[in-house]
Amino acid sequence: MTTTHVASRTATVHANGIDVHYLEGGSADSPDLVLLHGGLVSTNPLWDQTPFSYGTHLAALSERFHVVAPDLRGYGRTRHTGGGRVSMSLLADDVAALIRALGLDRPAVGGFSNGAMVATIMAIRHPGIARALVNDAGCDIFDPESKSFPMLRQVFGGAEDATEANPDAVEAAFGADPDMRGFLSLIKADHDSAGGPGYWHTMLKHFFEASQHWPGYGFADFAKIDVPTLILVGDRDELSPVEDCIRAYRQLPQGQLCVLPDTQHIITAAKVAGIMDFLG
Repeated sequence: MTTTHVASRTATVHANGIDVHYLEGGSADSPDLVLLHGGLVSTNPLWDQTPFSYGTHLAALSERFHVVAPDLRGYGRTRHTGGGRVSMSLLADDVAALIRALGLDRPAVGGFSNGAMVATIMAIRHPGIARALVNDAGCDIFDPESKSFPMLRQVFGGAEDATEANPDAVEAAFGADPDMRGFLSLIKADHDSAGGPGYWHTMLKHFFEASQHWPGYGFADFAKIDVPTLILVGDRDELSPVEDCIRAYRQLPQGQLCVLPDTQHIITAAKVAGIMDFLG
């Protein structure tokens, strides 16, 4: 089944034991680019109105690349089957399996925020599968002492020592700010439309499982990434601080670092231009 979305098509492929929904844009003759969304969102076009999605930029990217943008396991239209915990390593293995299932030959792989973390762990766990890597604002998780972990547990679990997601805590935390209330409304509209009423609770559970603790990979593991790698971050990013990105960059055998001025934890046209320049 296919539908249109900007310059893209939608499809599903079986990989790593699940059916992965993905958007595909551009010509199959163009260089391959696997593009991973951030946490809490998906490839649903309703996110195109926000700066947290690559959807707005998909048409421009598709002019240069054959773009494959999947919904990660547990997000949007990609279900997590079985009762096991969703981890960053599992998500990374899903992406590697997707690449193999689609027969992509060493694509460039990149992502934003959680998607950047998954892309990076995939490059560490599956050497040689990608020709280049882009990590956009996804370096904090590689510090086991990162302030992001207790902050995430507080917001999404209701306490700094929370061990599971708490939708009521999320409602309370997001409800105090008009912008965050709007963000939560999009989360509900996206995931409930894909999985049924209340499915956003399930998505939140999977997000929390993967994100609330150190994944077992640190900055030293960036030395194992043997392909050209771009570390991309805004200078005002409070979730993935510039300092963490510099630590990651200094470990890379073939690294580049790009710090965007006056930029927070968002996707911008300048970031997308930087990605295209890097990938050539």
